[in-house]
Amino acid sequence: MLFKRAQKLIPGGVNSPVRAFTAVDTFPAFIARASGSKLYDVDGNAFVDYVCSWGANIVGHAHPEIVAAVTETAQNGMGFGAPTEYELALAEKILAALPGMEQLRLVTSGTEACMTALRLARGYTNRCKFIKFAGNYHGHSDSLLVNAGSGPAAHSISSSKGVVPNLIKDTLTAEYNSSQAVKDLVFAHKGEIAAIILEPVVGNSGFILPNSSFLNTIRQICTDEGILLIFDEVMTGFRVAWGGAQTIFGIQPDLSTLGKVIGGGLPIGALAGRAEIMSLLSPCGEVYQAGTLAGNPIAVSCGLKTLEILERAASFPKLASYQEQIVAGISKLAIKHCLPLQASGLGGIFGIFFSEHPVANFADAKKSCQKSFQEFFGTMFASGIYLPPSRFEACFVSLAHDSSDLSNTLSAVDHSFAQIANSRNL
Repeated sequence: MLFKRAQKLIPGGVNSPVRAFTAVDTFPAFIARASGSKLYDVDGNAFVDYVCSWGANIVGHAHPEIVAAVTETAQNGMGFGAPTEYELALAEKILAALPGMEQLRLVTSGTEACMTALRLARGYTNRCKFIKFAGNYHGHSDSLLVNAGSGPAAHSISSSKGVVPNLIKDTLTAEYNSSQAVKDLVFAHKGEIAAIILEPVVGNSGFILPNSSFLNTIRQICTDEGILLIFDEVMTGFRVAWGGAQTIFGIQPDLSTLGKVIGGGLPIGALAGRAEIMSLLSPCGEVYQAGTLAGNPIAVSCGLKTLEILERAASFPKLASYQEQIVAGISKLAIKHCLPLQASGLGGIFGIFFSEHPVANFADAKKSCQKSFQEFFGTMFASGIYLPPSRFEACFVSLAHDSSDLSNTLSAVDHSFAQIANSRNL
């Protein structure tokens, strides 16, 4: 068995914790290949994919235009550790889509982008403290692992051993969707807070939307107090809309972090912001950041072609339509089977919680029923539907999904809900 072999070679058998399927009490599938909306494991099983490489594969797996672009680029060399024209084309396309973002630095992951954003904010403001939100996940850098969502939440880890206390003493945590909690922290630490970093739409505590006034209030607090507002759009950037959540809600952050979709499935990240702030990055300024593989031409060409495909007419209405059909279908089936369930989505992202009450923050998400989710995941997996193996992760659709995928998915949901309802009545 591949997983047993992997466990001897790799800690936990995986190279990223949530892939171990620990939260759903089963073994992970080892994927052999993927095409369009489907994954195929080493045993020949096919799955309709709603993980989409954790949101990155928005146009579907192995899209022929992307394969051709990557192949052509690779034939000219795998990487040079030097500037290329590809970097300029991708930067121009991203910046044109993000109002107020004037310059961009490419990195190799969302984690690196968020880590650099905090360092830059501290360098710009000459302040040390920052505010994050419980259940928001911004990568695994030390100070950002406090009360993190995503993988740490799935494994019941609120922070991490090995993180030096002095590195997290300036990390302040508020509850998402609570403007008052932010106001209280800002008042208590007047003039000390460099930045507020958040997922404008949460995808790492499960899927959670901001309430009607939350983001606007946070923007105003930052403006009034000289605090930089950082939108972590690693997940939502170019997935919920062209440009991301900031274009939907009409709110301009001071810095934006990106990843996933802008690399089309290859490793990439980016930090964008006003030129006044970005000019502090070395070699222009004294905030240091560097990376041998930053701007790798293959990753950049993959991302560039992905964005070119997304620019075509009706891409985002199509993604939203798929998501809305799934969310509506799941909600109706929950009523049919008398299951307490919350389902919501935006653009190409959606999520569900087995809960009687609406979920507005991480505390609410943790009250959702793990047992029901675990049973749901297992029955869906057995029916050939590949979902994120944690109730604290969001689901994704791609342009490669079609009406047949949606129909098969909802049929599997119907079967799964029937089993869950039956087990509740035993």
